[in-house]
Amino acid sequence: MNLLSVKEYNLYSNFLNILAKDLNKFYYSKLNKTFKISNKLDGKEYDPVTTSDKAFEKFIRLKIKKKFPNHQVIGEEFGHKKSTSDFTWVIDPIDGTRSFVIGNPTWSNLIALNYKGNPVIGLANFPILNKYYLNFNNKSAFVFEKGKKRKISVSKDIPFNQIKVSGAFHGAISLKQQMTIPKVLRLMQFPTADALSYSHLCEGKIDVVFQGTNKIWDIHPLIPIIKAAGGTVTTWDDRDAVNAGSILVSANQSIHNKMLKLLKPVSK
Repeated sequence: MNLLSVKEYNLYSNFLNILAKDLNKFYYSKLNKTFKISNKLDGKEYDPVTTSDKAFEKFIRLKIKKKFPNHQVIGEEFGHKKSTSDFTWVIDPIDGTRSFVIGNPTWSNLIALNYKGNPVIGLANFPILNKYYLNFNNKSAFVFEKGKKRKISVSKDIPFNQIKVSGAFHGAISLKQQMTIPKVLRLMQFPTADALSYSHLCEGKIDVVFQGTNKIWDIHPLIPIIKAAGGTVTTWDDRDAVNAGSILVSANQSIHNKMLKLLKPVSK
């Protein structure tokens, strides 16, 4: 994987560090009010988008354009701004729109910086919780909460018989398919809360998270944070998580290998 120089890591992580604070100010000054909801799937299924999703993405795109005008941008709501740059920003303006709609505090702003297609820096910002997660290089990730910065790490040495598992299928597999993985179902003892579950794994609060149907903007911003905190992340069929899809994150490789084996009947 192509990694950034120390200078580049500092430049881009500091930009995201400031942006996290700006996003919170923007939310509480402009968006903490009634919003409109529409269904992106025209009633066939349900995929909500709100006026706040679009406002957040416009705000983020403007910040990137001012600072890095030549960079590419991919956002969930407004598509791909192409250029010849090796740098691409991937944006999920509100990850967990359903949570946002019903007032759950677990929604977040997710932003990744990709270099030559690889996520190298990620931000997961939770305005209602007043906390955000950010990696400053490929070995150091932090949570910022109540004005304090704390380095985070997965529970690297947790044995498999003590793991806390959070999982959500999000329609990726049928009920019939779920019946083929009874051991996985029994392990699913902890709730899944959008990107916050991945973030909690990086803090060592939970040891395995798996979710179905992740898009690139759902997972790219989390990949650098997970890896910098010492975690392992792939798809359910052990491909690079950059491909998105059904994602598995574990506190160590041993646990990851066992979970891949348990998920194999539904990972094809």
